[in-house]
Formats: sequence, structure tokens, C-alpha cells
Amino acid sequence: MDTSIRIRKGGADDVPAMLAIFDSAVGWLNGKGITAQWGTEPFSSRPKTVELVERVAGEGVPWIAEIGGVPVGTLTLTPHPGEYVAAADEPESYVRFLATDARFHGRGVGAALLAHAVEETRRRGVSLLRVDCFAGSEGRLVAYYEGQGFTRTEAFVVGDWPGQVLERRV
Repeated sequence: MDTSIRIRKGGADDVPAMLAIFDSAVGWLNGKGITAQWGTEPFSSRPKTVELVERVAGEGVPWIAEIGGVPVGTLTLTPHPGEYVAAADEPESYVRFLATDARFHGRGVGAALLAHAVEETRRRGVSLLRVDCFAGSEGRLVAYYEGQGFTRTEAFVVGDWPGQVLERRV
């Protein structure tokens, strides 16, 4: 069986697979006691979240990581952040909704998707790649992005959700 990670361009038809990956990630996070990041309800059971995923996928380019033809991870690259983060004062690519199916954690899926985001950003002639993430849980996710070559910029809070914006020059 082929265990290599293949990344392909996604589209609207991939939203159900993306939601399944997010649902799996929510379960994985909850199993680790992390409920503040993405909540406790599956994405697919929240109509407003489903609409947001559909909208973001339509505004940008979803990318799907597959192993053996099975969708195992996703991210969407958009030309701007969500409404809770100010846009950069230069062209940028923004990583939205990065997630790995829980069954494939530890296989380098997230790192492969982020490396692909760097290459896509560079291919588009853009030199700034940004992402934001949950800054709670002792900053483990922030540290993950730093390990992927990103540098912290501004922190923010939405309601009681602590976030951190990070950037990487490509």
C-alpha cells in the first residue's frame, strides 16, 4: 500500500471530505481534553460552521492531502485572513482550516500541507504566508507553527478564544 502523501487541488465537491477531517480533528482534540480550540460538536453538525467552510473554500483554494487515495488532511489558501485579523499591507497567502484526520496524526500530513502552501505562495509570486491559530493549551499549536518556520506577529482574542497570528517569508 502506498503510504506517501499526495496533495491535490480541491474544490466545492471536497467540502464533505473536509468536514469529515475537521470532525475527526475535533474528536482527537476533545480526547486530549482540548475543548476550547474547536469546541466539542462536530463541524458537520454546526450549520454556520459548514457555511463558513463552504465560503472560505470558495474564496480560496482548498488543498487535500491523500494517502492511498484517502483524504487525510486539508487546508485552504486564501488571499486574505478571516474578519478577526487585519489584512497585511502587501499581497499575502493565508492558511485557513488546516487539519489532519485523527487516524493520520504523526505522519507529517500538516507539515506536508504547510510545505505545499509555501510552494504555492511562492509560485503565485507572493512573499508573505500567514496563518492564525489557537493560542491556548500552553501554546502547543503556536509552537508547532514556529517549528514549521513561522514567526509570531500579533496576538488577538475573539470572545474568550485566544489566537496568535504567525507569518513566514517565502
